[in-house]
Amino acid sequence: MTQTQSGKQILKWGILSTARIKRAVIPPIKSSPRHELVAIASRSLPQAEAAAREWGIPKSHGSYEALLADPHIDIIYNPLPNSLHAEWTIKACQAGKHVLCEKPLALTLAEVDAISAAAGQAGVLVAEAFMYRHHPQTRIVREMVQAGEIGQLRLVRGVFSFNISNPNDVRLSADLGGGSIWDVGCYPISYARYVIGQEPLEVFGWQQPGAGGVDETFAGQMRFAGDVFVQFDSSFRAPQRSFMEFIGSKGVLHVPVPFKPDKRESLLLEVGEKIKKIPVKGQELYLGEVDDMAAVILEGKAPAISLADSRNNIAVILALLASARENRPVSLS
Repeated sequence: MTQTQSGKQILKWGILSTARIKRAVIPPIKSSPRHELVAIASRSLPQAEAAAREWGIPKSHGSYEALLADPHIDIIYNPLPNSLHAEWTIKACQAGKHVLCEKPLALTLAEVDAISAAAGQAGVLVAEAFMYRHHPQTRIVREMVQAGEIGQLRLVRGVFSFNISNPNDVRLSADLGGGSIWDVGCYPISYARYVIGQEPLEVFGWQQPGAGGVDETFAGQMRFAGDVFVQFDSSFRAPQRSFMEFIGSKGVLHVPVPFKPDKRESLLLEVGEKIKKIPVKGQELYLGEVDDMAAVILEGKAPAISLADSRNNIAVILALLASARENRPVSLS
């Protein structure tokens, strides 16, 4: 961490891997005045050097270990395959680095607990990168539902799907922690939990497994207190679809772009025969999760997504997967 002549603290970032998703986080890191992107790593030095040249990053490292050992880095962004999230997040903590880790934070509750322990011992921040949670639209949806603008909440529906054409995509591999529920089903699960403000009591799931041993399509249900029901589906074998819908006793709130909202979006509030369009002024999608790291580290604010919140979301996913395997409801209460 460095200070400018004005006394402003600057957080220095390193990216762990040259994964494609780096394209989403590099612009907000470079544009924010409290952040500086200083290094990128790959297990191949030429690949790291090529990425550094492409994105104007000063330093490149030919191993993940070298990046973690770099004394000039404060925060590691971890976009590795799901099966490597816990291992390298823990190693980063042990190296004294804060971590922004792509979702899912881990694949087991034991891994989440190990991450929490490592972060606590090192006195560093670990945050799961659910970018939609930092967008103003998400907060507005929660406020509208909890304020009773659709009456008493009865039902929530959510969808996130797209087609994967590459048979070698890491998301199709069980060994790498793939599966549609881990990759995109986690979004409607997280969104529903956040807006309802509770944890589900019981879940039930069905899956269509693929050759790689993962669910390529998943359909699930969650029951919350007060008989609030959530239905969602996720898939790698269906057209591009994403939405959230909150159905209450007197109206419906439609969220056409829930997971990747942009600077200008709209919500649709349907009450009776009237549909009201509600404009939402947003922000660059990934900027919020980057700035949240600074708010916590530099200002001492509470993180927007706590490790307890991440643990609860993973617990729900694991229960849904268990339900699909065992063909029975699974209780979380």
